[in-house]
Amino acid sequence: MSVTLNQARKIVRKAISTGREMELKPLSVVVLDAGGHVVAFERSDGASPGRFGIAHGKAYGAVMLGMAGTAQMKRAEDQAYFMAAVNGVFGGQVVPVPGGVLLRSKAGKVVGAVGVTGDTSDNDAIAAMAGIEAAALVGEI
Repeated sequence: MSVTLNQARKIVRKAISTGREMELKPLSVVVLDAGGHVVAFERSDGASPGRFGIAHGKAYGAVMLGMAGTAQMKRAEDQAYFMAAVNGVFGGQVVPVPGGVLLRSKAGKVVGAVGVTGDTSDNDAIAAMAGIEAAALVGEI
């Protein structure tokens, strides 16, 4: 089982609208399936073009490691050599910070990941969780 296109679109729309409601900087949101493939991506008006890579890196690390961004950041702080090695394995694509949210079904199965970037990492995670809840899925930050 993997996140559906319909669910991914709900996540993106709600995360971006939450960012506007919270008056955050322009957000970029990516949703990946359980295999790390892009299902949906949108960049708010005014978001810098390089934000896709950051959003993707946050989500990619979460789904490929089965570990949300907050846990990845802690691991990077505690064992920098491990995260450096992981990033080498994945071609430098992992961005180990909050805003990379592991996506689970109600039954607890990993179905993908969400990456949000544009504001502080903590605010990015709040926007991601709003999107995930709108899609009736479970997020692990």
